[in-house]
Amino acid sequence: MGVTKAEEFSVKDNRLAKYAKALSHPARIAILKLLIQKQACICGDIVEELPLSQSTVSQHLKELKEAGLIKGDIDGAKVCYCIDEKEWKAAKNYLNDLFENYKSQKNCC
Repeated sequence: MGVTKAEEFSVKDNRLAKYAKALSHPARIAILKLLIQKQACICGDIVEELPLSQSTVSQHLKELKEAGLIKGDIDGAKVCYCIDEKEWKAAKNYLNDLFENYKSQKNCC
């Protein structure tokens, strides 16, 4: 596996990239929308809502959890997932900062 040189970039840029990576798949967006809509969700419920296998949903949940956008509590054999509000607000701020820094340029290609 190649070296990413992530350490060469700012903490803020690395954090923004982490969020962007987590948001880069439509299944993850769909999972986030479900969690937002239901305010909490059990993995089995997510599988019933999406055209994906249990293992695929679990992998997407893992990516979202590693990025910090969701959190989960283990209840026996089930894991209940929800939006991590603190990290969600941070992601929103980082993404807003990126988009708000753009100023329209009349002489751009």
